[in-house]
Amino acid sequence: MPESTHSGRRICLFGGTFDPVHFAHLRVAQEALKQCHLNGIVFIPAGVPPHKAVGRVTPYEDRLHMVEIACAPYPEFEVSRLEEGTRRSYTIETVERFRKMLSPADELFFLIGADAFNEIESWHRWQDLIQLIEFIVVTRPGGCYKVPPGAQVQKLNGLELPISSSAIRARLAARKPTPELPDGVRAFIEERGLYLKKRKTTVLR
Repeated sequence: MPESTHSGRRICLFGGTFDPVHFAHLRVAQEALKQCHLNGIVFIPAGVPPHKAVGRVTPYEDRLHMVEIACAPYPEFEVSRLEEGTRRSYTIETVERFRKMLSPADELFFLIGADAFNEIESWHRWQDLIQLIEFIVVTRPGGCYKVPPGAQVQKLNGLELPISSSAIRARLAARKPTPELPDGVRAFIEERGLYLKKRKTTVLR
């Protein structure tokens, strides 16, 4: 990750399921890097996402490797295994662990969509979280969200990126084109046979 010319760095965490990672994730990260004058962005695939049903998420190693492929062309992007494991991944615990890896002069941010930020008060230990980190909130044109008292927020405006991971998964299952995916990610998905519909088998008696 590039060094800052100042006494501290401006580092942004970008957590998510990334199931799969796609160009909208990369575009949002690029815009945050530029608009918020960051030194780097750390992608953190969730190990066991707290808001997802267990067993409905692609295996962690596959999601992590897809993010590594997608981020490879961008020197300012890193991929972290910080949420690897079988425990549920709570953002506050990730932030606390990552903060310990930085110097006191470093500034830490968290990149998040407006819809998710609207639910921040339902997150585990959210009151502690808003004291530890500044949020960069991705806002659609005309969109709005509630900011809890005490939360520090930078708006990342002007991004209209109607890309849905669930829609991508549906097209992958139907073996249709997915222009929203980097070529290397699509190749890895095909190699691993991810997202394919399970075929019904006929039992002969």
